[in-house]
This record gives sequence, C-alpha cells and structure tokens, in this order.
Amino acid sequence: MNTLLIVIILANVLLSYKGFNDLSFFRKYEFHVGSIRSGEQVRMLSSGFLHVDMTHLIFNMLTLWFFAPVVINLMGGFSFILIYFGSLIFGNLLTMAFHKDDYGYRAVGASGAVTGVLYSAILLQPDMMLGIFFIIPMPAYLFGILYLLYSIYGMRAKNDNIGHTAHFGGAVGGYLITLIKEPSLLVDHTLMVVLLAIPIIILFVLQKLGKL
Repeated sequence: MNTLLIVIILANVLLSYKGFNDLSFFRKYEFHVGSIRSGEQVRMLSSGFLHVDMTHLIFNMLTLWFFAPVVINLMGGFSFILIYFGSLIFGNLLTMAFHKDDYGYRAVGASGAVTGVLYSAILLQPDMMLGIFFIIPMPAYLFGILYLLYSIYGMRAKNDNIGHTAHFGGAVGGYLITLIKEPSLLVDHTLMVVLLAIPIIILFVLQKLGKL
C-alpha cells in the first residue's frame, strides 16, 4: 500500500483521536465560519483531519482505503495528494460560499477530500462496480450521479447534520482536478464525463435561481 495513503490515514486517526479527548483542540481547529472570516484560515485545512466520532472516522477512512489505490495506481502519488487536498479545500470553499452569513456554522471531517478521491476513481474507472451497503451492486458512475443528486436534496432540505455541501464541493474538486490532470478522459470516457457533470450543472442552476 502506498506510503502517502498510510500517512494520510494515520494523520486522520491521530488528530481525530486527539479531538475526541480534547474539546479545546477540537474547537480550535474545526471548520467554523465566524472564526474563518475573522482570519483563522488554518481551519479550512485542519477541519478535514477531525471527526465527530469513531464511526465517522472509520467510514471515511475505509472509503479512502478502498478507492485511493485506483487513483494512485492510475495517476501516481503526487496526483493523489493533489486531488485529496484540492478536494478538501474545494469542499470547504463551497461550504463557506453557501454558509458565509451563518457565523455559527461548524463542521469537521475528511468527507470532502474522500468524496473527491472517490469521484476521481469513478472517472478513471467508470465501469467498476460498487457494493452499496456491501451487498447491492451498482455501477460506479450511477452511484456518483445519485450521490450528488442526494447531496443537492440534503442541501435544500437542511434536515440532518451531514455536511452535504462539503461532500458536493469535494466531488466537484475531484472531478475537475482529475480532468485537468488527465484530459484524455474527455475523449476516452466522454459519456461518463458528461453524465457526472449533470448534477453539478443542476446545483449551480438552482443556486442561480435562488432555490438553495
């Protein structure tokens, strides 16, 4: 297994564990709109290495463990790191854009980064099959489309504590960075590139119309 992947997982585990047992540490480095707007930009990055609880941490790290090797094997370690951190930042930037006036908004988790890696893997291997709940088989590209549509629903409904905006932003980050790094995908997987772009277009149309 790639050393870079192991280092990222260990960083998530160690910093999250520190946050589980040290509330002041957790509050100092979580994503918090008011603090970021006052100049604490480090939170845009540090919040991605904190998690709410062990279940949140394990789910994100397992997802990363399964899909990061696809990106590493096909694009290399540098591109993997670029996609991971680029998606993390992109997810938090989108969250900031949507919640900039909610000074009390808080969030943590590597979900944006992990979702970006997942979407990169889907672009690179759109014909791979995923096991939903480890049981239900589903083509990766179909899962990608449905997941982003669900994220849009969650952003509109605002009826749970899931950071749908960060997930969506991370997916967009992974999508764009992968296409920039591997423009041949526009020719080799044209249909999949277009299909995966549909939820992204829907999001920004809804935002333009004031429906979010």
